[in-house]
Amino acid sequence: MISPINIVEGTAYPFGMKNCDTDVIISAEWLKTVHRNGLGKAAFAALRSNRDTVFDDPAYKASPILIAGDNFGCGSSREHAAWSLTDMGVKIVIAPSFSDIFSGNAFKNGILTVVLPQTAVDRLMKAAETRAPIRVDLASQTVTTPAHVKFTFEIDPFRKHCLLNGLDEISLTLTAVDKITTYETHLAQVRPWQQPVISQ
Repeated sequence: MISPINIVEGTAYPFGMKNCDTDVIISAEWLKTVHRNGLGKAAFAALRSNRDTVFDDPAYKASPILIAGDNFGCGSSREHAAWSLTDMGVKIVIAPSFSDIFSGNAFKNGILTVVLPQTAVDRLMKAAETRAPIRVDLASQTVTTPAHVKFTFEIDPFRKHCLLNGLDEISLTLTAVDKITTYETHLAQVRPWQQPVISQ
């Protein structure tokens, strides 16, 4: 189960880095774990170790939105990148474009990736730099600036349904549990030889 997303409003990390690959988001040394909790401290660790970043600024702590640059999440397919963002409290990433693999991993872990034109992202970056709250409404597919300027974005209807209702692959399967049970019961009657033998 993932947390449903409908309306998210708050400060946003004004990151903006273009071609930020998954190794920048979380380096390989963290890939040994299969646990998601605690990976927020590893997010962007390489950048944070070399200089002060917005991720260390108390004013942006636990911001639910990240404003990124073009081609965010490129590189390897590591799902830990999405895990680390989720653990640091990020629910939405806004950028001009995303790596397809990262976008898929983000969706499966309850992160909404919003694609907007560079001009819109630039405007949101300026708002984020002033720590002004940004509002993202998934139901209406809009992003609103503090000056009440709205940008609309597209999203696959299936992904929208899942994110609005907090459905991951397991919980989505469980919504069809009655149909699955009916099918398995019918199969046991018409093909009993296919049923597993349970030893006593």
